[in-house]
Amino acid sequence: MTPTEDLVLLEREGAVRTIRLNAPQRRNALDADLLRELAAAIETVRADGDARALIVAGAGKSFCAGADLGGMFGDITRPVHELRRHLKGVYGSFLGIRDLTIPTIAAVQGAAVGAGMNIALACDIVVAGPRAAFGPTFAEIGLHPGGGCSFMLTERMGPAQATAALLSGDIIKADNAIRLGLANILADEPEVKARELATRFAARSPELNANIKRSVQIATTSDLATSVDFESWAQASSVGSDEFRRYLDNFGKA
Repeated sequence: MTPTEDLVLLEREGAVRTIRLNAPQRRNALDADLLRELAAAIETVRADGDARALIVAGAGKSFCAGADLGGMFGDITRPVHELRRHLKGVYGSFLGIRDLTIPTIAAVQGAAVGAGMNIALACDIVVAGPRAAFGPTFAEIGLHPGGGCSFMLTERMGPAQATAALLSGDIIKADNAIRLGLANILADEPEVKARELATRFAARSPELNANIKRSVQIATTSDLATSVDFESWAQASSVGSDEFRRYLDNFGKA
């Protein structure tokens, strides 16, 4: 790859957008330049009124091998408060995926390690290929987990399994990732499956997709009454949609 090539590609196909990490010669390892381009791509998708679903993928055999440690931390002798401020900026480069209101799908065909795993976990759905491998390996190299890893693993796997995964630092292969809830779907061709899902989701009302995501967020952070309150509003709002009206028309003819 020459210096003029983009480290992150933003691809458009109808209403589906694909953000592709594009440094395959280094297994899409993250450095400051790639993270800067990734943050810009996420912001472009956020501002794109025609985007209805997003796929996040990696070029080559790996999804993302994690941070390029040589350049990620800079001067490691800096005071903790300075390093902390720097790291929160790094995390913000990819955690913006979680704030998107459109459905987001990670297509993980190979290694997703450390911060690379975090990028996949930031998506709503993780599609894993047979060679996918997820690496919460921070402790193995003397680092505390970062980038929202503790939160996102606990969200998907529960506290006991997340603690075990982070303490062991072992690589989690595709089959176990499905069993543990780290990944959602196992597919021979993960990007093909991700595109199938994205195309299906993109055909729906963007308000419906956004409200479903919001409803789940409320359900995980609040009580039943608050959840039902939002659901009653969102469902009432969707009753008048063209999609539901068409379904009612067809249902009446059945």
